[in-house]
Amino acid sequence: MEYTTLGNTGTTVSKLCFGTWRFGKTHGDTVETDREEAHELLDTVWENGINFIDTANVYGDPDGTSEEWIGEWLDEYDREDFVIASKVYFPFDGWGEPGPNDSGLGRKHIRAQVEGTLERLGTDYLDLYYIHRWDDDTPIRETLSVLTELVREGKVHYLGASSMAAWKLTKALWTSDVEGLERFDVTQPMVNAVEYDDVSDYLDVCADQDVAVCPYSPLAGGFLTGKYERTDEGGFEAPDGSRGSLDDMFDEYYVTERAWDVLDAVESVADEVGATPAQVSLRWLIEQDRFTCVPIVGARTPEQLEENVGAVEIDLTDEQFEHIDAARADTE
Repeated sequence: MEYTTLGNTGTTVSKLCFGTWRFGKTHGDTVETDREEAHELLDTVWENGINFIDTANVYGDPDGTSEEWIGEWLDEYDREDFVIASKVYFPFDGWGEPGPNDSGLGRKHIRAQVEGTLERLGTDYLDLYYIHRWDDDTPIRETLSVLTELVREGKVHYLGASSMAAWKLTKALWTSDVEGLERFDVTQPMVNAVEYDDVSDYLDVCADQDVAVCPYSPLAGGFLTGKYERTDEGGFEAPDGSRGSLDDMFDEYYVTERAWDVLDAVESVADEVGATPAQVSLRWLIEQDRFTCVPIVGARTPEQLEENVGAVEIDLTDEQFEHIDAARADTE
């Protein structure tokens, strides 16, 4: 495994982060990752040197399942060996019907949710606490003030922000600087070789402000693994149990002409370097040179996770980077 400093923080993380949004997640009667499988995946995380684990209070069915399973597993290990991230924003269904203060980024909701997260994870602190979304109904100063309190109380080490507009991230960083509040040191947008240009303004802010980027969906929901086959009718064939076979919105989010062109380029580069398309796609992100980039991988099986880890063992040339970039640009 390779390691890097997480942006402008003093914390060192593996160059891949393990995402646990599938833990306990159901589609009808299908559980994407059950408890036994979750613990087996976490064992594989440890065995392969990944020390960075991402979750959220609303991951799993019911909410909190992912955090609980991580906490059970973590009880057998040294907490200090891991960098644990969680999130806050959405209503938590474990409390019954949401009340008026049971969502968003107001002081009351954040205070309540961080305590539940810490309890489920069985830890006294989070290394990284993300706002899961921007809250238009709460002044950003209030949100940053309560998050700053959590940092100064030792319950949180660093702050992160997930999806939002570039101007909102800029506003938050400006507010922190002007008010003397803790800053967002890490972001979590959806970034991959297909979607990179769609968040270019956001990434420009991250580069300028030395904010680390931990992309979710770095393989475009699995599309960039090459396991989907294009059909003559313009659709695709998805393997049983894959995200494309379970998620009715998969094709709308990920299956575009640009995606097919980028996949062709990725597969070509993979053949050149003797790697898989997934490994090339992840390495393309890891080697971004404008900001620290640590992709979040959400493998279903230990074998998939070990394949993902192989991304740290390959290198891409400038020409191979340009080949992938050109495929994306040619379809815009």
